[in-house]
Amino acid sequence: MMMNSKVSSLIPSLSSLNIANMLFITGIIMTCVSFLGFLGALKENHCLLVTFFILLFILMLVELTAAFLLLLYESKIDSFLQRDLTDSLEKSREPAKAGNLTMSTGDWDIIQTTFQCCGVHNSSDWKDNVPVSCCSKTQCDLNQPGCYNKLKAWFEENFLATGAAVIVLCIIEVLGMCFSVTLFCHISQSGLSYKL
Repeated sequence: MMMNSKVSSLIPSLSSLNIANMLFITGIIMTCVSFLGFLGALKENHCLLVTFFILLFILMLVELTAAFLLLLYESKIDSFLQRDLTDSLEKSREPAKAGNLTMSTGDWDIIQTTFQCCGVHNSSDWKDNVPVSCCSKTQCDLNQPGCYNKLKAWFEENFLATGAAVIVLCIIEVLGMCFSVTLFCHISQSGLSYKL
């Protein structure tokens, strides 16, 4: 959690896209839709089953659209990442000149220590004020790779896990839709559609 807050403080574009909150809200919606399907199956109610099917279909379309947009705008997201990192490094490097007294190298220190990197592209991004966090514990090697590539790899790794979760979720949603249609047809053939 702390790592995510530090990354988002260096990359302001991410703060508007708070993934944890989006996933929490999606989980609540999925729970409500699942309860609706459970209630429709329990009561063998046509209306609830159709509503469950439609809501599940809409959720699946929204998830697939979001995944498609992430893939489509991957290069723009990449340029936002690089620009935001460069801007935050500039503000961290010269806080008094930029008039930004709240930004310090503290966030960069955590990122550089965690990812064992230095600057956006390399240590020359810091010009003459290279922070101690660019050095390892044993020696000061200013030839460490930049944090941009390390953070990009970290995001890609997390997006890969998220993509796999979306695929599994879509499969579960398709199964839920198939089961609701099967139950709907069974209820129609049995003449139990108005049972409360």
